[in-house]
Amino acid sequence: MQLQQLRYFVAVAETRHFTRAAEAAHVAQPSLSQQIRSLERELGAELFHRTRGNIALTDAGDALLPLARRILADTESARLAVQETVQLRRGRVRLGAPPSLCTSLVPDVLRVFRDRYPGVALVVREGGSRDLVRSLAEGELDLALIITPRGEAAPALAVTGLLHEELVLVSAKPPARRRVRVAELRGWPLVMFREGYDVREATLAACRAAGFEPEFAVEGGEMDAVLGFVRAGLGPAVLPGMVAHRSGLAVTPFAGQGLGRTIAVAHGHEVPPTRAAEALRETLLAHLRDAARDGELPPGTRLLL
Repeated sequence: MQLQQLRYFVAVAETRHFTRAAEAAHVAQPSLSQQIRSLERELGAELFHRTRGNIALTDAGDALLPLARRILADTESARLAVQETVQLRRGRVRLGAPPSLCTSLVPDVLRVFRDRYPGVALVVREGGSRDLVRSLAEGELDLALIITPRGEAAPALAVTGLLHEELVLVSAKPPARRRVRVAELRGWPLVMFREGYDVREATLAACRAAGFEPEFAVEGGEMDAVLGFVRAGLGPAVLPGMVAHRSGLAVTPFAGQGLGRTIAVAHGHEVPPTRAAEALRETLLAHLRDAARDGELPPGTRLLL
């Protein structure tokens, strides 16, 4: 059974005339009649009583007509749904990002994207880069902002570096020096993120490279909790620059080469991103390029594109 046959059948049923139905369907009358006969053979029943000057539906035709109309309507709905998705009037993007970027870069990019494509649904998942890489590889996300290097753990991902971001020290009151060295954190009880945060791993690695294990005033917090603990005077914390400069806390850069991280956007390499996901990726890249051109990149960040 072919959709074209159903269209011809409905046209004949509505006009009660083969010639007029052929004209309405923009097909030659013999071709239309042949397709109706093929449909009848496939169904094993005549659909019309054919008498001179009178075309009427048989019982089989009566049974088929509402179903044929429904099938054709559903087909048209499917065509329109796909067309709207391709034209980005509909769709969905599943974006993953670390919590630090969900409070800094992501909201600005999503605002621009939402203004441009209001019909596309946005789903955001927060998590550490390791978890986000796994979710990408398993097809649970379309795009993710991750902290590199992570590529060696997931060769199936396509990764594009976006920004280099400084990690800085934040505190309720500024320290005496304008810059601090990592070694000066020895003996300072720090407010520390829970396990799984990339900033935690970077801080621990830097302290260990300087020859000591850091002390914790409190550990295990999420981003908002860490900021609250620092404001309460429990101790300083190492934060990404984009979050730190929006926090209202005292910000102190690290001396020398300091601490930093690379932010990248990633998607599955074998399965190309959907049109909506690619549009979000392009919006992200354009947003960062425009900000760099206009001198509006957050303090302590450098464009890698």
